Amino acid sequence: MANAGVIGLGMIGGGVAQCLARAGLLGAVFDVRPDAATGLDGVPPLSDSPREVARQCDVILIAVVTADQTIDVLTGPRGILAAARPDLNVVLLSTVSIEDLARIREFTDKAMVGLIDCGVSGGQRARQNGLVCLVGADEIRLAKVKPVLDGFASTVAHMGGPGSGMAAKIARNVIVYGCLRAGYEGTALARAAGVDLKKFAQAIEDSAEGVGGPMMLMGRPVDPLTDPVEANIREGVRNLLHKDLEAAIELGRSVNVELPLTELTLRTDRATTGLA
Repeated sequence: MANAGVIGLGMIGGGVAQCLARAGLLGAVFDVRPDAATGLDGVPPLSDSPREVARQCDVILIAVVTADQTIDVLTGPRGILAAARPDLNVVLLSTVSIEDLARIREFTDKAMVGLIDCGVSGGQRARQNGLVCLVGADEIRLAKVKPVLDGFASTVAHMGGPGSGMAAKIARNVIVYGCLRAGYEGTALARAAGVDLKKFAQAIEDSAEGVGGPMMLMGRPVDPLTDPVEANIREGVRNLLHKDLEAAIELGRSVNVELPLTELTLRTDRATTGLA
């Protein structure tokens, strides 16, 4: 079974390291902060460099913040690639742009080291094996690192070939932040109308399961452009969308609250409901 190393022991990396330690898979860790491993159950003392982690481990998980930090731990005489070998695989847990991912891949390809892009979500539950991994890799590379991913994740979802894991994470972030904006607009409207915000927030949480999440339409397997029944279902949703959002915009005008996301959703109603 693969021996894993973790570089970057923040919320994500620290949680991953503890999970791998419990699973008997953790070989070494590194962080630029000398006290980063303090308080992390089962995690060994820091190695003196990323290169030393690479010497001890077959799979290295990078959980730093930026693309430049990723390149820093890969390159140079003390970097991971100073101990490069064909059976070494690097799993990038950091979220970077597709352009930066290509830049990072140039270094790993030149060193003949595998690079697996692995967007993760669920950071608050990283220590409890709660991460969801969105993986971009070919089948051979995925098979080599899958035991390590299973050692810390609740879900490992193969999104496709190299780059698709990062693309999936970026797309997921659009949904997350879009929902935050929707939450902001709804709350601003409720506040201006004199609604009890604490009770309002609790009611939203209580009704979430019955209402459905942001993918409740886009995640349906039936194509409304070829299936009349599905088209009718979505047309019904579109009609409700018009009725409900027109009422929201009318309320917004009356209490002087701007709702740009709501207005955009109404203008793009067919695309929003998958009928475009």
